[in-house]
Parts: sequence; C-alpha cells; structure tokens
Amino acid sequence: MGDGFLDLILFAMIAAFLVFRLRSVLGRRTGHEQPPQDPSSQRQGDPAQKDNVVDLHERSDPEEQDDIVELENSDDPLVAGVAQVRSADSSFDPDLFCEGAKSAFEMIVRAFAEGDVKTLRALLNDEVYENFSVAVTQRQEAEEGLETTVIEIKSSDLLEARVEGRMAFVTLKFQSEQVNVIRDKDSEVVDGDPAQVTEVTDIWTFARNTRARDPNWTLVETRSSN
Repeated sequence: MGDGFLDLILFAMIAAFLVFRLRSVLGRRTGHEQPPQDPSSQRQGDPAQKDNVVDLHERSDPEEQDDIVELENSDDPLVAGVAQVRSADSSFDPDLFCEGAKSAFEMIVRAFAEGDVKTLRALLNDEVYENFSVAVTQRQEAEEGLETTVIEIKSSDLLEARVEGRMAFVTLKFQSEQVNVIRDKDSEVVDGDPAQVTEVTDIWTFARNTRARDPNWTLVETRSSN
C-alpha cells in the first residue's frame, strides 16, 4: 500500500510538471500584458498566443507600427492577417509562435493518447475539450488503450491569421510522423501497426482574447487532411 501511495504521488507530480511545461511554452506573464478593457467580454478559445511560444517584448517604435498598418492592407491574406494579430497583440511573433506550437502539439497529442483529461482541460476550449473527452471516455468504456508515439514533427507552418473583435486566431499545419496503435484490455492490437510509421497532417487553430490579462492561447479547432 505504501508503494501504491507513492506511485500516485509520483504520477500527480508528473502531470503537474507537464501542465507547467506546456504553459511555459504557450503562455506566460512578463509584465508587458495590457490590462483587460472589459472583463465581461472574455470568452474561452485563445489558442496560438505569442506568449505561448515567445518571450514578450513591446513594439512601441512608431515606424514599426506604421509598417504593421501598411501590411494590414497587403494583398496577401496571410501577411495582412499576421499584421492584424500583431497590431492587436504587440507580443506576437509568427516564427517563434510556430516553433513553440510544436511543443504544444506534441504535449496535447500525448495527453489525449494517455487519457489525461486534466491536462487537456487546461489547453483546449470547451468544444474541443468535449470532443476529446468523449473519445477518451469511449476508449475507456471499450477497455481499449491508444498508444501514440510522435516520431518527428517535420514542420509547423502558419496557414492563416485573423482578428475578430477582440479575438485573435492563428491556424497552423503540422506535418508529423507518428505510430498509432489501439490495444484491447489484453494488450492485443485492435487497430494500427506498432512497426508502421505514418505521416500525419493536422490543421489546428489557436485563439486568445487580446484584451484579456491572461496571456494563454487555447486550441479551438482541429482537423486532419489525412
């Protein structure tokens, strides 16, 4: 019994560490956040926040702000969208965001495979969390386990950026190599091949309320092109 109790404590510490690490990637306070203008307007669904993936720094240079305004009128929708996000959130850096999003992707995929709904709750908006939670529950009821190994995240490319009201949205395409296997209660393979590496393309959208004090982005939509 003593060993079991210690194991529970160890698992709890590991879970807490994972959440801490992901939050350090997807969002942290630096003292440069803008205070919320209207707390009642905040809502969930803040995925790709720059805090999440980059060190914050204010862009107060008037010439730089003029450049951003000019880019917002670009004929390239992606360039214009990124400029809009940067205008709403001066800390947003698309390159650093894409790099940090890789860590978020891997952690969320791992948490889903392990049925770690507590970690998922902290990283997903209500709708995405509900979908993930239902899938986890169905696996548990079927007494099946999902084993997912992310061999490599080959790329995380920015597809779209936009601002709607106070909400900033950033969509990324992840190209990864994974091994996915479903096993039954007897550890027999039900689906997948533990020796087969599959290339998977996922398209995820993150969002955050740019007026909120909370710097974290939340995953608000997932889809796969496979």
